[in-house]
Formats: sequence, structure tokens, C-alpha cells
Amino acid sequence: MSNRFKTEGCVAIVTGANRGIGLGFVEELLDQGAARIYVGSRNLADAEAIAARDPERLKAVQLDVTRPEQIEAAAKACSDVTLVVNNAGMFQMERLYKTDKPEIVRQEMEVNFFGVLNMVRAFGPVMEANGGGAVINVLSAGGIVAVPDMGGYSPSKFAARAASDCLRAELAPLGIGVTSLIVGSVDTRMASHVTWIEKSQPRDIGKAGLWAAERGIAEHDTDPHAIGVRAQLARDPAGLAAAMAKRVQS
Repeated sequence: MSNRFKTEGCVAIVTGANRGIGLGFVEELLDQGAARIYVGSRNLADAEAIAARDPERLKAVQLDVTRPEQIEAAAKACSDVTLVVNNAGMFQMERLYKTDKPEIVRQEMEVNFFGVLNMVRAFGPVMEANGGGAVINVLSAGGIVAVPDMGGYSPSKFAARAASDCLRAELAPLGIGVTSLIVGSVDTRMASHVTWIEKSQPRDIGKAGLWAAERGIAEHDTDPHAIGVRAQLARDPAGLAAAMAKRVQS
């Protein structure tokens, strides 16, 4: 089967949709004519506050992607979904070795890798039953270049990127496309510590992601920072790795 995903008229579920890039996706989906958008958030009140903006098309869903029972409940309740936006992410600014909180890396992996995988496993049959659809995985430039001072975040995004490639092959015969977004610095709470580069806006990422999914693009660099990282990786991978290492050695 070919992927025939179209944003207009689609039914989407967005994880971590109450702020940042997730909210940017919600706003873009509304503007581009989505029929319904399930606003997923760990805190139901946060999701309800967003859903109140357009009660006809926005529906609040309590969804912590580290809790399989909430994912399964969402898949049952949101049985008309044709687009899954795996946006929920965790970055705790802890290193892998020099840290007082070694458990953080496991938490980052639970959200950034297993959360993505479990959402696809739960909603794949839903989309297949609805005639196909698309998955958009919000990844990171830290998933194509190892960033030592990102601790478990960078490895978790590498893992999610590899999983996206595997899932794309498995889901293609079902008419479900998988698009990986390589995202640079964006003006969100997660990137509030970044002050040395101009940041993109959350809606820019949402727009880029929907554009890529409609065209069946497997992996898309969404913003100038991500594009620059990709270019530097191609031009001088050893130099880029050395520059990243200096960030924890200085």
C-alpha cells in the first residue's frame, strides 16, 4: 500500500501537546484543516486548557508515554486516528558519567525511545484499520551527532532514529508512513539554556513536519540549526566530534 496521508481532514494525536513543539503542531494542524486533534499531556488539566481553544476539534487526553496503560487507553478512546505525532520528550541536562543522578538516563530513554515505540505499537493497528496514515517522530540534531553534555538525551534520540528506520520498513506495507524530524534549537522551555544561536519557533517545526509527512519524506531537517549540523557532519565529522567533546572537557 502507498502512503496517502493528507493533513487536511486527518485525525491526529500529539504527545506533549500542551506547550512547545507539541503545541506548535496542534496550532498548525488546526490551521491546515485537521478534522480532530487529540491533545495529549501527562497533566489532563493542561490538555483541557488547550482543548478549550476549539472544543469542536480539540479533545484532551491524559497521556504519559512512560505509562503503557495510558497509551493503551488512548488507543482505544481515539480509534479514528490517522496521524501520530510523537513529540513528548525529556532532557534533564545530566551527563552519562559525571552525574549525581544516574537514574536520569533511564528516564530519558523511557520517554524518548520507549515512549515513541509504544505509541507506534498501540496506534499502528488503529491507523491500519482507518486505511493508513502517518507517524511523525520529533527527534533532534543530537540524534545524528553525539553531544556528550546532553547525557542520555542524545543516545535516546539516536535510538529513536534507528527505531524509526526499522518501523518505517515494517509499517510501509500497511500504508503508514514514518517521518523522522531532525530538530535543532527551538524557542521552547527545553532549550531555554541555549543562548548562543538563533532559535526557530515551535510552529516552524510543526509546519515542516506536516510538509514532510505529506510527501512521504523519511527524514527531514526542520530548521537552520539542524541543517547546519547536518552540513558540518558531512563536511568534517571528526572536527564536529572534537568540538562536541570540548563542551564537557573545558
